[in-house]
Amino acid sequence: MEALINLILQFGNLNKQQIEFLLSKVERLELKKDDYLSEAGKVPRYVAFVLEGVFRFCYYNNRGQEITNYFVDEGNFVVDNQKFESQMVASEYVQAVTDCKVLVFNKKNWDQLSNTIVGWEMMKANMVKKCLTLAMERRSPLVSEDATTRYLSFIEAFPSLLNRIPLSYVASYLGITQQSLSRIRRTIR
Repeated sequence: MEALINLILQFGNLNKQQIEFLLSKVERLELKKDDYLSEAGKVPRYVAFVLEGVFRFCYYNNRGQEITNYFVDEGNFVVDNQKFESQMVASEYVQAVTDCKVLVFNKKNWDQLSNTIVGWEMMKANMVKKCLTLAMERRSPLVSEDATTRYLSFIEAFPSLLNRIPLSYVASYLGITQQSLSRIRRTIR
């Protein structure tokens, strides 16, 4: 709970009563490896704060290939924010890559924070802005760089993930085959 509050307090001030109110709206949830926090074709149910574990955002392209779009690990929020806020059907999956422990807010409780805590909307907007900026910074090198540079950028962006997630997910994220990833890994050791 402390990690959640510390993160939120980076985006604004909350008094003791507001913190207690916020904590009264959160639930603890455990997901097993491969469970979904959110599924394509369904409305996302939660904003989650990752206490332990790794999630990935993924989807299936028009050829039926599974594409990993992003990873989220400890100390971060994980949510398909646009779909959650508008209560629309998601087009991506948010899947536990490892066993995960999260703190979750359902839509009703998340909205109650906005309706009760003065300044929460601005704090929330700043949290979303930070998450989007970080995601863009991590994804941009993947557009124009060669595969080896993309892999090195991945290691830099996600230093703690390499030994925790399947290489097939890393390859998918980098837009290369698993065989190419194995070759790259052999050449840079």
